[in-house]
Amino acid sequence: MDQKILDLAAAEDCQGLLQLLQRMKEQEVGALITRYALKGKEIGMLMRAIFKGSPCVSNEGVCLRLFVYKHCMQLVESGDLQSDVATDMIGLLMLEAHQLPGAALAELASLYVDAIKGGSIINGKSLDLFPTILTVLASQESLNYGGGHLNGEEYKKQLINTLCSSRWDPKCVIHLTSMFRDVPLSIEELQFVMMKVLRMFPKLDLQELPPLVYQLLLLSAKGCKKTLLEGIITFFHQQDQLQKEEQTGTESMELEAVTVPQDQLCHVEGTVILHIVFAIKLDHDLGRELIKYLKVFDFLKTAIIKSFKDGQFQQNSKFLQDLIPAQCNVSEMILETVSNSVFGWDHVTQSLVQLGFIFMDSFGPKAGPFGKAAETNPSAGKTPSQQTCRLGAKILLETFKVHEPIRSEILDQVLNRVVTKSTSPINHYIDLLSDIVISAPLILLDSSSKVIEAFDHLSYLPLSTVQGLLKAVQPLLKVSMSMKDSLILVLRKAMFSSHLDSRKSAVAGFLLLLKNFKVLGSLASSQCTQALTASQVQVDVHMRYNASANEALCLEILGSLRRCLSQQVDVRLMLYEGLFDVLRRNSQLAHTILQTLLSQLKRFYEVEEDLLPPLKLEGCITTQGSQIYLQEPLAHLLSCIQNCLAWYKQSLSHRRHDNDIDDDDDEDSFQHDLEEQLDSITRRMIKSELEDFELDKSADFSLMSNVGIKNNIYAALVLGVYEVLMEHNFITSNYSLNQFENIISLFNRYHKLSDLLKEKSGKGKSPSSNKTARSLLSFSFVSSLLTALFRDNAQSHEESLSVLRSSNEFMRYAVSVALQKIQQLEETGQTDGPDGQNSEKIFKYLCEITRVLLWRYTSIPSAVEESGKKEKGRTISLLCLEGLLRIFNMVQHRYQNKISQFFSAVDVVSDGEGEQEDINVTEKAAFHIRQFQRSLLTQLSGDEEDFNSKEAQLLVSILSTLSRLLEPTSEQFGQMLTWTVKICKENNLEDVHFCKGLMSMMFSLHVLRKSPVGLLQEMSRDVHCRLGDIDQDIEIEEQSHFAMVNSRTAAPTVVQLILSQAEKVLEEVDWLITKLKGQLSSDKELTDDNSQMSMTREPAEKAIVLQLGTLLTAFHELIQTSIPAGSCVDILLKELAKMYSILTSLVKYYIQGYTGHVAHLPARFEKLVKLSGSHLTSQCYAFITYVQNIQSEMANFGGGPEKKKDKKKEMAAVTAATARVLRETKPIPNLIFSIEQYEKFLIHLTKKSKVNLMQYMKLSTSRDFRINAATLDAALQEQEAEEIQDEANEQASVGMDENQENREPKKKRRKR
Repeated sequence: MDQKILDLAAAEDCQGLLQLLQRMKEQEVGALITRYALKGKEIGMLMRAIFKGSPCVSNEGVCLRLFVYKHCMQLVESGDLQSDVATDMIGLLMLEAHQLPGAALAELASLYVDAIKGGSIINGKSLDLFPTILTVLASQESLNYGGGHLNGEEYKKQLINTLCSSRWDPKCVIHLTSMFRDVPLSIEELQFVMMKVLRMFPKLDLQELPPLVYQLLLLSAKGCKKTLLEGIITFFHQQDQLQKEEQTGTESMELEAVTVPQDQLCHVEGTVILHIVFAIKLDHDLGRELIKYLKVFDFLKTAIIKSFKDGQFQQNSKFLQDLIPAQCNVSEMILETVSNSVFGWDHVTQSLVQLGFIFMDSFGPKAGPFGKAAETNPSAGKTPSQQTCRLGAKILLETFKVHEPIRSEILDQVLNRVVTKSTSPINHYIDLLSDIVISAPLILLDSSSKVIEAFDHLSYLPLSTVQGLLKAVQPLLKVSMSMKDSLILVLRKAMFSSHLDSRKSAVAGFLLLLKNFKVLGSLASSQCTQALTASQVQVDVHMRYNASANEALCLEILGSLRRCLSQQVDVRLMLYEGLFDVLRRNSQLAHTILQTLLSQLKRFYEVEEDLLPPLKLEGCITTQGSQIYLQEPLAHLLSCIQNCLAWYKQSLSHRRHDNDIDDDDDEDSFQHDLEEQLDSITRRMIKSELEDFELDKSADFSLMSNVGIKNNIYAALVLGVYEVLMEHNFITSNYSLNQFENIISLFNRYHKLSDLLKEKSGKGKSPSSNKTARSLLSFSFVSSLLTALFRDNAQSHEESLSVLRSSNEFMRYAVSVALQKIQQLEETGQTDGPDGQNSEKIFKYLCEITRVLLWRYTSIPSAVEESGKKEKGRTISLLCLEGLLRIFNMVQHRYQNKISQFFSAVDVVSDGEGEQEDINVTEKAAFHIRQFQRSLLTQLSGDEEDFNSKEAQLLVSILSTLSRLLEPTSEQFGQMLTWTVKICKENNLEDVHFCKGLMSMMFSLHVLRKSPVGLLQEMSRDVHCRLGDIDQDIEIEEQSHFAMVNSRTAAPTVVQLILSQAEKVLEEVDWLITKLKGQLSSDKELTDDNSQMSMTREPAEKAIVLQLGTLLTAFHELIQTSIPAGSCVDILLKELAKMYSILTSLVKYYIQGYTGHVAHLPARFEKLVKLSGSHLTSQCYAFITYVQNIQSEMANFGGGPEKKKDKKKEMAAVTAATARVLRETKPIPNLIFSIEQYEKFLIHLTKKSKVNLMQYMKLSTSRDFRINAATLDAALQEQEAEEIQDEANEQASVGMDENQENREPKKKRRKR
């Protein structure tokens, strides 16, 4: 048969060949090919004959060819063939591949992908055919894929993407990398391949890496050079780190595998370096990428972060500002480069983009504990890292604006980071994306495919990321139908997902669409915050899409959202919290939304008026196995209905007033029914007792039982319902006396249940451990309620408001809820409930609440309030103060640009109607500071028993916060500083916390005017006087600079404050010395102008010596002070060591100056050295002796004066005491080393300067190791006496009778 095939082929009898092959089975053809291939003879002729007899014009011919290809691939991969035979076969298959139709090529390509996935590629020889198949496949016009059609290029891209996303056998990685060299790849496809191979590095044997790197370097000729170099360097850096960890004995938390031998790793690294060097010689672009990666960006990153750190360091110290001129603004310089790059600086553009992303990646917010994203306050932006991250965002935004070719890449990288960094905070990327969208919405339409591609990942992203991403691209949805349709399709799929987070993301997306696609006829609400601006191209949605299309879209979305009403509680909560904003922006949907909510409420509403309670709580819970869970957040449902109904009534009245609509009986009836149901619930909830909810005092509230969990859920629901009804009655009351009485009745029920919960859950716990549940009252209502309670003087409202004002508990509750909302706003930037994310509204309510709290605190003295109070907990005044403190902090962080507007709005005198453009922030802050100063003086002028420590601490914190708004050079700032120093000097209070707060404020103010070393010196003398000298025979002259320093506050409070400030002074001096050293290095080349250069450094040198000299005298006082053992001693020893390190650094500076012949030794430095020898070094050794003595006494005392019965316990106690002493005396060797280093370099400087500086240094006798005979003899005698006593006690105990066994032995006093 085989010979006949060959003969027919030689005779060119194609018809005969076709008929013969059709009669043969595929297995026979396969066997024939196998036999010829194993023999190695005439296999080429046989295969050509088979191909000649199987033309691709018929299905039978295509099927036979496809079989031949599959069979030959398996045969070649088996390894049974000779190398030249296999090569011939593959070559012939390559030639014939162009004849195959698209479907056959796709099947062969899929076969290769499956073989690679399954790990059946052994020797890789068959892979030589794969590039040809992919090349031919890419040229096809249309191919079937997933029920649709793709062109060949897109099909090839999908195959490569699938291949790079699958698992590879490590044995075939090198073969695959070599194979991809022959495949035509786009940059994106090449990136896929590069990243996949780099990810395989850890899975390969180390010896396989050099040939793999060689193949990758060859592949990099197509592009992605930076990706390759970065991946190689990162991998080997990680290997080196693992080696270091193994050598130091630390265990890696990530890799448990044993690391490779170091010599083997070094050999492999050397081979890889050799490959890279040879590759760079042939490809200079690779070399340029390496240089850029290794040097330029690291240098820029380090230089810029250092510049920001130096700027912040200098900004916080008046001492440094006076000595060192302000540095150039790095941000302005880089942004100027961006703006200049439009003038043909194209070669800079790519590097700028790279630099921007480096800054954002390196200095963006980091993940918190347990992988949770620790989002930082975006408005603070004061740390150097945050400043650098912001600079990166500005670079990218400005580059995006001015360079069209690079826009696609910037957008692609931003979206990639948003999608892939799910475990890291990505707020900075979302903010950048939002800025990009705002800056150029129409330009982004050209890249809509990238945004649509990002939508595909929504189901897998965290909810916060989904919300941020959709909010950022929301303007694009209004001008791009394809983008909107794609998003809706993704959200529909997510709504049916089995994952809870996916469904929550779907709800968030649908709510966003409902808010932004208005139905024609909806009110143009002034509350809308997401309107397109002028820069976003004026596009009216009604011009782009007609009204009926929008209405159909919104109703369809509402239909999808109805599914949420039968899902988990988290999904329902999202829906209830978001529907109010939808209604407010899309008022035509009000009827549909309220009908949906009411149909949900009917499931839990008891229609019969006589039945109590009015709500069916049992339907709000569900059981899963043995666990009970909340299913329906009924209070949130009622809150949503109440808020929507209130806004709906208001909008109807506005529209009727404007004659926009006619009276509609259906709408009036609908509104009336809603109000009737809420009023009915109110009446019956007032009548209902706790027993009606099975929540009486005998109920179980333990979280350890199912009954207790159920009761806790019921209690939370009932409390929430009470709050919602209180708000409803207040809003609809029009100051009606009956409805205000209803509010008080509801509150009394609320208060009773709340107290019961606290009583049940608070047993055995501190009061602070009982966290209050988050209130359902809206921020706007809290603002209105507080204003009515404390600021409403209308005669017509007096009778009804007196009902609320008569309850001190209710007023305290109102202020505590306001405090809770303020705290939530401070932490998250938004609050629960209506308008909670509307920054303008939130700011307005915040100003109103601030005005009320200010008036309440300043108008009603706390002493009057406290004298008449009977309730437990914090007073209203304290709650007001705490709220004001949080508000003042938050305004400075989150509303920096609105501080003037804030002070204008909270002006109690003008009732918030002042002219904000004329506001002077310093003057306004000073006005409020004076108010709080008077309150603090009132506290201080009273009797000590009447002193309210908590109130005084809050007042000091508020004063400290407000003082940050004062201009340091202003007269008001000087008055504030003088007043604070005076308070500290004249008031002798033993309150430790108040002292710490007040003195901390004094130091924070003082450093902005001048260095605090003078204060430190005076306070150190006061501490010395109060605590006494380490030598008890020395009497200290009584003197007092600061009355606040007394025996109670001196240690540890004041000592720790002094040492904390001393540490900051030393850091400033160290920073200044480093700057001077840098100047010395630059002055070496300018030897002709030595005198002039020296003159420029002299002020800084003088300031350094004065700072160190004054601080040295402060330390001189402290190390003579009898400071009790503990943290103060430990910190003092560390700061002394740091002091000597700074002195050593200054000595090295002068040595460097003498070495370069650009400095001389001033007389004041000699005085400093003399002072260090006479006042510091000698006293240091005396203090070390004192510390060792008190530690020894503590160890002896820890052992106890009496002997333990259990020898093992006695030994354990002695061991523990010894370990504690060793731990607490650890700083002593460091201090001695620092002193010796200082003296060592003084000797060097003496030789350089020819000035004998060592004459002031005296070797202390406490440093030698002479044995004190008297002390040794006393110790030996004491030990001998104790041993004799032990023996006597043991002998006496043997002869005791049973009645005397439990009698305590006589105690023996130790000798002193």
